[in-house]
Amino acid sequence: MKELYDRTIQFVRAALANHQPDILPDPTLKDSAVLLLLYPKEGEYCVLLNKRSMEVEFNKGEMCFPGGSKDPEDADLVATALRESEEEMGIRPKDIIILGELSETNTGAGFRIHPYVGTIPYPYTFTPSGIEIAEVVEVPVAHLMDPRNYVEDMRMRNGVLTRMTTFTYNEHRIFGATARILRQFLEILEQSGWPKEE
Repeated sequence: MKELYDRTIQFVRAALANHQPDILPDPTLKDSAVLLLLYPKEGEYCVLLNKRSMEVEFNKGEMCFPGGSKDPEDADLVATALRESEEEMGIRPKDIIILGELSETNTGAGFRIHPYVGTIPYPYTFTPSGIEIAEVVEVPVAHLMDPRNYVEDMRMRNGVLTRMTTFTYNEHRIFGATARILRQFLEILEQSGWPKEE
């Protein structure tokens, strides 16, 4: 089992290494970072998401990755992603292995999101913030890749006609920046030969 995990993580690391992330040059955007965590659970790989509480300032009740705004004390955006993951989900930075990064995206609230991809040992005991997190949601990669579980349409975004993806998982809808980051990650996996389940 560990050999399979090691091979899978090497596959993801190599796939991300072949991807050149796009950086948004707009200096008016506020820096933030998120962490897309991939790990095995009960025989399949899952991505960690959380449902935001109604008490947070941004994204109330929405599905998000662990992450948030860069603090002045953060050495860099990796430090931001690690700090926020600990604050929101109780994941210790020493337990996270960063595998690579994805292209940045922006939000209507004026943030530039820099996504990192990582992994953690599993099983893992999450200790979500009672203030920020309403629910911890672990979504199988195979579910996200199944066309029955997402819809795509063309909409105007920042004045440009853009493909927008919305994923569904149980009663949850994953949309906006989180869906854009997920779609990008899944496309990199697919282009690199990630095996699809029938």
